[in-house]
Amino acid sequence: MATPTPLQQLQEQADVPQTKTGKLFTAMPVIMTVIATLLAGLASGEMTKAQYDRAFAAQLQSKAGDQWAFFQAKRLRGELQRNTIDVLTATGSKLPSGSSAEIPKPAPLELVPEVTAALDAARADAPPETINPLLQGLADAPLAEALKAAKDRAAAYDTLTAPLIKAVESVPLARLTFNAARYDAEAKLVADIARLYEIQVRKTNLSAERHHLRSQRFFFGMLAAQAAVIVSTFALAARQRNLLWGFAAGAGVLAVVFAIYVYVYV
Repeated sequence: MATPTPLQQLQEQADVPQTKTGKLFTAMPVIMTVIATLLAGLASGEMTKAQYDRAFAAQLQSKAGDQWAFFQAKRLRGELQRNTIDVLTATGSKLPSGSSAEIPKPAPLELVPEVTAALDAARADAPPETINPLLQGLADAPLAEALKAAKDRAAAYDTLTAPLIKAVESVPLARLTFNAARYDAEAKLVADIARLYEIQVRKTNLSAERHHLRSQRFFFGMLAAQAAVIVSTFALAARQRNLLWGFAAGAGVLAVVFAIYVYVYV
């Protein structure tokens, strides 16, 4: 007569039927432990992604703040030029007149429609309820390309106005008038760069919130799987094991289905 294996001895001691179903019920604590471990890993991974996105959003917000400070400096210098003209005019000072260079217009930004819609909403100071849906379907690549295009446009405008600045350097009134208009135009270019950074901040924060929500849902699934482990373990020693095993199996299936739903749809 063959010697029973340790698993068979455990099944016989627990009066578990020697069938595939009985073996499955006996192994259920191990299976549920594996599922709970997988869900715990998914929850931890999503939380790590959420923390990374939060840190990245903070870096982007710092860059946006730098651009807004640059914007304020441009606007302030433009106002100083106009104030100087007003003061000289009010005091009766006579400034040499001369030909004034016409301020060139910056080149328009060529963006994909999704980025254009988000940028227009940012320019209009749209509330989160309006701008957030525009960002959910926006990919990272077009937004990064738009930011690069905005920076290139600002650099190209500096190159375009450099010879004009030299042309009016010797004529005080023309220089003040030209620089006032130039600083205003440059401020608008810098403001677009700052707004694009802020769009990235909003988008990254939305991603962080999504990962945080997924982590929370995976954690709930892990709790359900752990409950299945506890119940199935007690079922091995209880008389009403069919009811307990049914509850454990239901909790395990619910945990798996819920995890799949979160992974695919959340």
